[in-house]
Amino acid sequence: MSVNQPTHTGPPYGQPQPGYGGYLPPGYGGQPIPTVPTSQYGAYNGPMTGYPQTAPPQGYFPSMGFPSKGSPVSLDSDASFTPNFIGSLRAPTTSGAPASASGTLVPPGQPAYSQFGQGDVRNGIPASTAPLQRPPASQQFMPGTTPTSATQSATFQSFGPPPTSTQQLTNHMAGMHIGGASTSVPSPGVLGYGPPTSVPPASGSFTSSGSGQYVPYSNQGPPPPAVPHGLPPTTLSQGVPMAQPAISGPPSALNLSHQAPGFAPPPSSSGVGASNYPPAAGVSRPPPMQGSSLPGQAATGPLTSQPNHVTSPPPQPAMTGPPLGPPMAGLQGPPPSHPSQPGYALQQNGSFGQNRGTQPNYGPAYPGPANYGSQPGPPPPPPPKRLDPDSIPSPIQVIEDDRNNRGSEPFITGVRGQVPPLVTTNFLVKDQGNASPRYIRCTSYNIPCTSDMAKQSQVPLAAVIKPLAVLPAEEAPPYLVDHGESGPIRCNRCKAYMCPFMQFIEGGRRFQCCFCSCVTEVPSQYFQHLDHTGRRVDYYDRPELSLGSYEFLATVDYCKNNKYPNPPAYIFMIDVSYNAIRSGLVRLICEELKTLLDYLPREGNMEESAIRVGFVTYNKVLHFYNVKSSLGQPQMMVVSDVADMFVPLLDGFLVNVNESRTVFTSLLDQIPEMFADTRETETVFAPVIQAGMEALKAAECAGKLFIFHTSLPIAEAPGKLKNRDDKKLINTDKEKTLFQPQTNFYNNLAKECVAQGCCVDLFLFPNQYLDVATLGVVPHQTGGSLYKYTFFQVETDQERFLNDLRRDVQKEVGFDAVMRVRTSTGIRATDFFGAFYMSNTTDVELAGLDCDKTITVEFKHDDKLSEESGALLQCAILYTSCAGQRRLRIHNLSLNCCTQLADLYRNCETDTLINFLAKFAYRGVLNNPVKTVRDTLINQCAQILACYRKNCASPSSAGQLILPECMKLLPVYLNCVLKSDVLQPGAEVTTDDRSYIRQLITSMDVADTNVFFYPRLLPLTKIDPNSDSLPPAIRNSEERLSKGDIYLLENGLNIFLWVGANVQQGLIQNLFGVASFGQISSNMCVLPVLDNPFSKRVRSVIDLFQSQRSRYMKLMVVKQEDKLDMLFKHFLVEDKSMNGGASYVDFLCHMHKEIRQLLS
Repeated sequence: MSVNQPTHTGPPYGQPQPGYGGYLPPGYGGQPIPTVPTSQYGAYNGPMTGYPQTAPPQGYFPSMGFPSKGSPVSLDSDASFTPNFIGSLRAPTTSGAPASASGTLVPPGQPAYSQFGQGDVRNGIPASTAPLQRPPASQQFMPGTTPTSATQSATFQSFGPPPTSTQQLTNHMAGMHIGGASTSVPSPGVLGYGPPTSVPPASGSFTSSGSGQYVPYSNQGPPPPAVPHGLPPTTLSQGVPMAQPAISGPPSALNLSHQAPGFAPPPSSSGVGASNYPPAAGVSRPPPMQGSSLPGQAATGPLTSQPNHVTSPPPQPAMTGPPLGPPMAGLQGPPPSHPSQPGYALQQNGSFGQNRGTQPNYGPAYPGPANYGSQPGPPPPPPPKRLDPDSIPSPIQVIEDDRNNRGSEPFITGVRGQVPPLVTTNFLVKDQGNASPRYIRCTSYNIPCTSDMAKQSQVPLAAVIKPLAVLPAEEAPPYLVDHGESGPIRCNRCKAYMCPFMQFIEGGRRFQCCFCSCVTEVPSQYFQHLDHTGRRVDYYDRPELSLGSYEFLATVDYCKNNKYPNPPAYIFMIDVSYNAIRSGLVRLICEELKTLLDYLPREGNMEESAIRVGFVTYNKVLHFYNVKSSLGQPQMMVVSDVADMFVPLLDGFLVNVNESRTVFTSLLDQIPEMFADTRETETVFAPVIQAGMEALKAAECAGKLFIFHTSLPIAEAPGKLKNRDDKKLINTDKEKTLFQPQTNFYNNLAKECVAQGCCVDLFLFPNQYLDVATLGVVPHQTGGSLYKYTFFQVETDQERFLNDLRRDVQKEVGFDAVMRVRTSTGIRATDFFGAFYMSNTTDVELAGLDCDKTITVEFKHDDKLSEESGALLQCAILYTSCAGQRRLRIHNLSLNCCTQLADLYRNCETDTLINFLAKFAYRGVLNNPVKTVRDTLINQCAQILACYRKNCASPSSAGQLILPECMKLLPVYLNCVLKSDVLQPGAEVTTDDRSYIRQLITSMDVADTNVFFYPRLLPLTKIDPNSDSLPPAIRNSEERLSKGDIYLLENGLNIFLWVGANVQQGLIQNLFGVASFGQISSNMCVLPVLDNPFSKRVRSVIDLFQSQRSRYMKLMVVKQEDKLDMLFKHFLVEDKSMNGGASYVDFLCHMHKEIRQLLS
């Protein structure tokens, strides 16, 4: 098997598996084929076929999902079970009865085939009450299920002998199924999951853990998984269907029975055998679909401008092997699904599904390849049953439950160690002494008392802090406290600021610090008497005594050089090289700035903004502009000596907007004309930043540079770069160099910028490789933002770029900021993640800090904590406001401490944990092979869950996977992180895309990472035009989609509108203003404004989503089976991904195996 390619999971389109006589796959021409039940296509995101395969290496079983040293064995879970967390069971079994004795347990209420029409739920769970016929018991084991030896499976090749059992066949087809066997050996470089051989630390250095490959259950191991969440675990036996999706409650358990393919049947004591169903006529393999053109197929249409981090899938190499059917036009949609079995239907991505008719636009079935000398095999026996995907924990259900349970009451912060509602819940916060979760969220609100306990659990202790977060209108912003010339009251020893946890003693004359226990005199002007409870009488009058978040006005001692700062300045630096002029970008920016400069940020009651502005244009040289208000026309000064940058003018470069309006408006009119005929294609970059920094230094102020840049800076100048993009480095030890800057020059430049308070926001418009990893260094280390618009076109990208620019210019920013996190004795801040610079181990320095940026802090024990006193954090950030005022913003948070692991696991927050783990991993790729990073993540999460299982769950069968209630979504979310473009890129993801996403995530808040890794998917046809409520979201899987619906998917960077092929014409007319599906334009980037309730409601939902995100999301209309359909499926994160990422069901199995390995 090719090392860099996942194994085959099926032959090319229309080809039946060799040796399956009489089993034709469904045709692709739209006409049903006899012997096959009509089939709606299922989700098939399997790997691309057509790469020559060599014999698999020793120890790989092609029928299993993961490489192995031993031979796979069959395992089944315990038959006995108690009611499951999922909801009521429909058909309880008798404990321990042999499956063969009474035939099979068939779930009542599931039809054998679909009774729905073409436009219904795609591969959903058929809802019917027609009971199924039980197949006769004698059909339990069909010919072909005789045990095969490991050596047989090890020689399985492209067109070798057929699989000898259906387990082999189905597993050959579909990734490792819960309740079935595993399949498709991943290439070691791509899917590196490894059994832990040692226990690496929870964070810090990455250690390569184990072989990095999936290993099937060993012969001796106890049987497999089940999924609970907290109290007495309940199990689910394999043969019983689950009625409802998971709801939060007691711990839950699923029995995940892994029947190994082609091996001995399960022991007769198990409740239900693994293969009791007879084969359906016409079992065919799912055709592979990889978003590539097949031979003879043209990828039609122009290269569309892609969302921030995805570029159009390029055509892939033609497949080898027998010729395929007739050519097909365009990139077609998903292939048909497996025909249904009675009872549980086996789908490619783990779905139950009714069958559909064949798809339009597909050629007829290929008559079948030659057997290449191998003997035709016996007819395939039935596949093993699947676990119902509805039975495993559902993010949608957890989000919905939290909204219902916690959305109506305000969250009052007075109680120590309270876990807040989820980020997806709308709730009101009442500050009563702890900072709002909008400012700080923790991975756990109850932390272990000792470091040994923390190491044992492996739960990272971290806080995600968003110091300048914008609060909703109903919540008051932090109060500003002015203590006059004496400044804020602080502890003498540790310098912590006065807060609600300080203890006043001796009648109020002194206070004891809650962080270091030092006693400090209360200044006479601050003295106040205490009441009978020991609390100051003015407790409610002073924000610093009664609130968790507040601001102090800083005195001159807190300012640079002991003098108050000048108001900040904004400098707009525009690339006027050939690319920028030709694309219309320069004209667009100049037009926008004329009006945008009226909306610069200002202090609450100020008439106009105090921020001054300046303008620079550049290509190989820099042009400065004098726009002094007394001038009739702007003056241009050119600096061509870019090696020694200086600012040619002081007076007239930075100006007040209102005073110089006519002059700079004239300049913005002239710039596009001045450079309209330019032929200069080369640009500089570092000198541009140096020029802006020098200008701010000369003006003695902090500020921000807005740089609009289009190409790799190859002109002779400091910071010149070369094109070093190399896809061949992916999955090698040198891959990390792709994420590192190619020179230290920019690190040093960033350091100088931070010292000056010069923050850089960079807008990139690349048409080719630009080296984001290097250009992004200065924005990253100065606390700035990075925006990227690949293949920028004014028609399609104008809306997104202008909205991003407006928000970026208008948002609240603090300049020249320093942040320090103090903790009470016992823990300390040890590690920091985000966009900032650190010159020592405690101070986070930010040239700029805006309202969207977060700093993530990890804590470690340095002593014991006590349950009585708990643990305290204080985040203090000193910054200059946009009016030039020096301020201190303080956030305080108190946490509980525990001596029992169960208390830790009861008070964790999975969304914050995933935010931290993603940042930890994304920083890890800078210095470690990506595979090591992935293994470390999997290993750490397995240890977290294994520790819970061992220490907190009641004793139960090893065949159960038991998850803590508040961590039951950890596996699904972790799998999304592992499948992300940074850790597992598809062929179409560029190096720049990966660097861009890596940098973006590093300073994202919890709400943004939540929707980025697990996108929100809404069925728009269920929307009520007359109501403000949104339709319930659905899970991110293709089997949840219906051809008759329109869906909206958002992930914080893109919004997709997916239109099914069978949507009613009336809906299409109302939403897109065209008569039919075929007339919808895929290049549409904004919905037409139509006067009907449906159009208005959909547009208002999109506007609502846009307002909730920090960046403007690009709207992309995706027609089913259109060229963008593959891109859309990339975001259906519960399914198997095209680049080898496991499906949710498969990954849950794998996590369970890892946990059991740790426990044994």
